[in-house]
This record gives sequence, C-alpha cells and structure tokens, in this order.
Amino acid sequence: MSSIFLPYLQSIEPDAQFTFNLPVITSSAGKRYYAKVGSPGEKDQYAGEAESLRAIFEAAPGLAPRLLASGTTGNDARSGAGNPFFLSEYMDIGGLTIESAKLLGERLAKELHTFKSPNGFGFAVPTYCGATRQDNGWFSTWEECFSMMVGSLLQKLPSERRYFELLKKGEEVRKRVIPWLLRPLVIDPVLLHGDLWSGNTGIDRKTGQPVIFDPSSYYGHGEADLAIARIFGGIPDSFFAAYHKQMPKTEPVQQYNLRGDLYELYHYLNHTVLFGGGYASSALQKMNKLLRACPQYSQ
Repeated sequence: MSSIFLPYLQSIEPDAQFTFNLPVITSSAGKRYYAKVGSPGEKDQYAGEAESLRAIFEAAPGLAPRLLASGTTGNDARSGAGNPFFLSEYMDIGGLTIESAKLLGERLAKELHTFKSPNGFGFAVPTYCGATRQDNGWFSTWEECFSMMVGSLLQKLPSERRYFELLKKGEEVRKRVIPWLLRPLVIDPVLLHGDLWSGNTGIDRKTGQPVIFDPSSYYGHGEADLAIARIFGGIPDSFFAAYHKQMPKTEPVQQYNLRGDLYELYHYLNHTVLFGGGYASSALQKMNKLLRACPQYSQ
C-alpha cells in the first residue's frame, strides 16, 4: 500500500520518512494523514466522496478534511480493474459542543449554503448516502432534482406486498406534494453535505473548530441539509438557531415545517432501503402527513 501513497506524501513532505498504519500515516515530522484503498467495485463511491470533499474545501476551507489525492491504481484504471484510493489530511475528531455546533451552523449558512453551482441542481458524479448510490446528474429545477432522488429510492425498494402502500403513496408524493411544495421556491442550487447527521460532524481537537466529514454532496436547497440531523438528534439546538440567524427560512415560511417533513422523508426512505424494519412505517407516516396537507390530493 505504501507505493500508492508515497509519491503524494513525498511531494508534500520531501524530506520526511513515513510510517504506515492504515488508515493513518504518520510522517517523521509528526504530521498525520488519513488513507484508504477500496475494491474495484467501490470506485464510484470513492470518487463521489473525493469530489464532495473537493467542493466543500472550495466552498468552506477547513470545514472538512482536505483531500490530498484520489484515483485508481494500475495502468488499467479506465477499465475499472484497479483499486480506488483516497488520501486526506488527518483530523482527530471529537464530539460537538454547544459552542462548536453554533459555529457549524454559522459556517454552513454563510459558506457552504451560499456556494452556488453554475450547472443547476444535482452533482457531476454519483455519490453515496450510506451505502445507497445517488446517481445525480444535472437538473434545471429543484423540483425535478428532488423528485428524481425520491423516485430513485422508490425504485430500489422490492415490489413486495409489504411495500405496496409505500410505493403507491411515494409516487403520489412525487406527483402532487413535490410540485406543490418545491415549485414555488425561489432558490439557487447551493452545495450540501448530503448526510449531515451527528455521526458525520464533530470538532477538530487540535483547533477546536467544527468539522464535517463523510459527505454525500449535491447542489440543492439548503434546508434539505438539516433534515437527517432532526431525525436522529445529537446535534445541539444551537446549531439550528445559529444557522437560521444567518440563513432565514425560505419563503413561503408557513410551509417550512412541511418542507422539513418532505426532506426527512428522503432519509426515512433511504433507511428503509438500507435497513427495512420500522423505517418503512416512519416513511409512510411522513407520506400520509404530507398528502393530507396537500390541497391537490384526496384519498
């Protein structure tokens, strides 16, 4: 493995020696790096994470570990036969505090969620939310983009009797709720982390600054980035208060909570795809709530 990373490391620290104890590499100067190598089948997953980190660094330097190198090993990389690899700076990450959560909310609002895409909504490469592939691509409207994302998850669910109602109402949400809630929004496509729950946030113990990692990025509506944090908790309330102090709720404000339900539905569906069980029930409850609220829907 050292042969993969050594050329990149030597370009950063030409006079250093390196100790490999993957995923951590330590230089003789005391600097640490994070490195990993995957199987050929994980090439898209590695590329998605790498492109997400590149975009986050451009938008908000220091908010996520800086990517130093990524690619595929071997001369036959284009055929997919090589192994994907990834090298970034190492951060010793601890849990968010009330104050660091506040700083995270501010940085998310002022930097990440103001970084606009010139290409529309979506992302240039597939990304992975957990183990779920998001195909992405580019869309001219947020409505189209988010409807595609929900539809992709519905397609991943097996056509079994236990999912019949979920699949049926999921398509009704796409047909009626998504146009109702998202079409009126006047928003720009801004960079999202994509999987911003407490397990993907923390503080850099060296600097005390907030950090985010393991992104599944795309360009969308900033409010969508808050959804999974609300589902699982663990991020202090100071995060949400600081975020909306810098980034006012999108008009129409009276639909903010319903939009939140819609964005949470995406993650409940994804967890249904990944784990099944009670997540399907939670997803169906969200669908029923949204459909009941939608003036264009009658059972």
